[in-house]
Amino acid sequence: QVQLLESGGGSVQAGGSLRLSCAASGLTFSTYTVAWFRQAPGKDRDFVAAIRSRGSGGSTHYADSGKGRFTISRDNAKNTVYLQMNSLKPEDTAVYFCAANTGVILASTRNPTQYKYWGQGTQVTVSS
Repeated sequence: QVQLLESGGGSVQAGGSLRLSCAASGLTFSTYTVAWFRQAPGKDRDFVAAIRSRGSGGSTHYADSGKGRFTISRDNAKNTVYLQMNSLKPEDTAVYFCAANTGVILASTRNPTQYKYWGQGTQVTVSS
């Protein structure tokens, strides 16, 4: 059974940092494209960052909102993907989800409908 488990969320002040983790069981993460999405109350689920599978080159992709502040990475030995978030802003407040799938084409990397497996989410709250 495939499970994705996020952790690392919490409450921080603006300018602070958090590192989110997404640990997978039941699949080999390196062969999957893994993405982070976030959803604030009353809003759509938005793309944050993605790291493509090793077989697809392992490239990383970011939403404009996180460029220069967020870094996605993976530790294949731990079957875990991380999202390092620095210089956090109040508008980063949301529930953050990790998602994974195989066969995600480059043009669809930012599309949440392309991901089969999802975690339960972790809350990130940034106060001003």
